[in-house]
Amino acid sequence: MAPKTPSSLPLYEVKYRKNIISRGIELFILFLLFSLLAYRFLSLKYHGFQWVLALICESWFTFIWILTISTKWSQVEPKTYPLRLLERTSEFPAVDMFVTTADPGLEPPLITVNTVLSLLAVDYPANKLACYVSDDGASIVTYYSLVEASKFAKLWVPFCKKYNISLRAPFRYFSSSSSPPQDSSQEFLQDWKRMKDGYKHLCEKIEDASSQEPETCDFAVFPNLDRKNHPTIIKVIWENKEGLADGLPHLVYISREKRPKHPHHFKAGAMNVLTRVSGVMTNAPFMLNVDCDMYANNPQVVLHAMCYFLGAKDEKDCGFVQFPQYFYDGLKEDPYGNQLRILHEYLGRGISGIQGPFYQGTGCFHRRKVIYGLSPDDKITAGEMKDEYLQKIFGKSEKLSASVAKTLSGGSNIIEQVNSDSLSSSIEIAHQVASCGYDFGTGWGQKLGWLYGTATEDILTGLFIQGRGWRSAYCTPDPPAFLGCTPSGGPAIMIQQKRWATGLFGIIFSSKSPIIGTLFGKLQLRQCMAYLYVQLWALRSIFEVCYAILPAYCLITNSRFLPKANESSMVIPASIFIIYNLYGLSEYVRANEPIEAWLNNQRMWRVNAMTAWLFGILSATTKLLGLSEIAFEVTKKDQDNTNSNFGRFTFDDSPIFVPGTAILLLTLSSLFIGVLDFKKGNLEWGLGEVICIMWVLFIFWPFLKGFFAKGKYGIPISTILKSGALTLLLVHIFKFTDKL
Repeated sequence: MAPKTPSSLPLYEVKYRKNIISRGIELFILFLLFSLLAYRFLSLKYHGFQWVLALICESWFTFIWILTISTKWSQVEPKTYPLRLLERTSEFPAVDMFVTTADPGLEPPLITVNTVLSLLAVDYPANKLACYVSDDGASIVTYYSLVEASKFAKLWVPFCKKYNISLRAPFRYFSSSSSPPQDSSQEFLQDWKRMKDGYKHLCEKIEDASSQEPETCDFAVFPNLDRKNHPTIIKVIWENKEGLADGLPHLVYISREKRPKHPHHFKAGAMNVLTRVSGVMTNAPFMLNVDCDMYANNPQVVLHAMCYFLGAKDEKDCGFVQFPQYFYDGLKEDPYGNQLRILHEYLGRGISGIQGPFYQGTGCFHRRKVIYGLSPDDKITAGEMKDEYLQKIFGKSEKLSASVAKTLSGGSNIIEQVNSDSLSSSIEIAHQVASCGYDFGTGWGQKLGWLYGTATEDILTGLFIQGRGWRSAYCTPDPPAFLGCTPSGGPAIMIQQKRWATGLFGIIFSSKSPIIGTLFGKLQLRQCMAYLYVQLWALRSIFEVCYAILPAYCLITNSRFLPKANESSMVIPASIFIIYNLYGLSEYVRANEPIEAWLNNQRMWRVNAMTAWLFGILSATTKLLGLSEIAFEVTKKDQDNTNSNFGRFTFDDSPIFVPGTAILLLTLSSLFIGVLDFKKGNLEWGLGEVICIMWVLFIFWPFLKGFFAKGKYGIPISTILKSGALTLLLVHIFKFTDKL
């Protein structure tokens, strides 16, 4: 590395928050939870089934709260100094950038194009960058869109760098700047209009191609192509042959080979193909991966990541750099509870203070040698660099083996760890390493690369990396490094939550479990607890559902699971409910989030737990028993937030909505039965159960409104009938158990 100005100032700093008051409140809530469990246990002989069920559920909630406290205990405030990096060096390491897309219908090519354009325009030497786009949909429209985008990029990238444009995804720049600043120079005005017209023309071309496939000789491989059965397609769309630092980075399109009888391992398989293809083409020592909707919002994002990689005193402190996932155009009130701002603000920063953040599948920079399976304390021997050994682990490509050897034995000399051959000369070898059978009999997906066997390959891969002793870094620049779009509406949210819950829960029972990583690997105990906090989402659904129907059970059977209002012991559950909710509200206030966002998140986390996560544990269980295969459901990417009903909950006829609808119907039925019993007198249940009933109704308020709405905003009749039948069954079961 060539230093410009020696400097002793650090390239990054990590400070721990002084959250003494928060810790005190969390410990006091824990004390109250233990007090409630003690009260339950001591009074167990005086009560029936509902008391036992409450004790079991509250024991589980106490366990989850312990995991929460541990995870949030050491919150950090990281800060990077890219200007110091620029002062310190004039030579930077290369970075390979990966963009993944899988379905042009659910992930419109225009979204992918904007992400690619934002990456091509980042503030980093262009001759040190290469952008690889993986298209698992093998779409001619996606490829055509990238070809046209590369032409526009030759105008867009110089424009952004000439005028230091902060927003480098065109659709965001022109949506926020419908007209240029009034004090702009005449030259800027002319360039701005040229860019806007050029982007409008690009959008029209992509829109036309979506309705009628383009016909060009370069696209001959695409017509009549079966997306699940086709050969490898690799196209070098643009190559920076002159190696110009102020030019345009390489742009390569990849659609890996697919065959019906060969498992393709979903996104993990695509990432491993990207890693191998880039390994034989450019072999940069660092790799960035983003989802197709996650555009670069901060043009200095690569410099921020390099502050960690180049500023770490010990490499093992920075196996990968993770940027938090933030989203654009989300409503401030967060009606779907999926913007995750509070999750990042407290839990994300807390995890980062232990062994570093989880790998989140997007917005992450990796060391190539870490992805190649290297551990911090590994000593590379001459025998391990022999072709026979490398080809056994990494596959039979001699060129890939040579690039792997260069990466693993390169040490700290990361500037030299790149391939100098032209991209075009590596096409044939790239086809070989992108074939569907290349993984077979190697370490890919098992000992190196992105790991197979789960729908949440990101968490599993990050866990495997940290289990080998690597730490990760959490980078939170201002403005945020990446912004993406969240799914809108009930069905898309439920699909995403179910996939997360299914994959996360399955990891616990794998050989890469965080428990095994702590007992036999180098995963820290508190990091293990943090992983368990998210990996137990699916299992939490059972306790959430049981606790949600307890109030209804008590009103139907004229019993109680809480102390009477005039009993002193009522102070314990009442204090937990009030303090926990006020503390949760305070976290939102401190993060400058509105009260409505807190209410919506309270509601949606409970709804997700009792619907999507419930199906998640069913799906995970059938997979673990060998009754089903892994299914990876792509979430629809939607940019349309102009609808007047944007933010309103939507439904479809999926069975995933049956549990929530049934709980609501059961709660309403119990309320009706309770009113009848109230007129008769001699009630066992009291104010506590009534408040809980009201809380359940609040949680399922979107479902209640769905009974009276029409179209996609209404609950389908078939769902209501199924839920009604389940409700009747539960009422009869409750009545029957009461007689035992």
